[in-house]
Amino acid sequence: MAKGKLFEYAVLYHPRKKEKDEEEKASKVIVDKVSVLAASEQEVSIMAARDIPTEYLDRLSEIEILVRPF
Repeated sequence: MAKGKLFEYAVLYHPRKKEKDEEEKASKVIVDKVSVLAASEQEVSIMAARDIPTEYLDRLSEIEILVRPF
């Protein structure tokens, strides 16, 4: 079995300027920092994408996935 490496990921939401309203003025964290063992950064990106809450699935162009290896 391949040896896993430690990664962390988080998912951010950056609303478009024209769509911002009083409740949604700035970017926000929609999936807080998560630590995982994985074989590659690509695998972690897939895990993070699967963690995106369903209410944001129609706004994927405004989503940023951050991955940090150790």
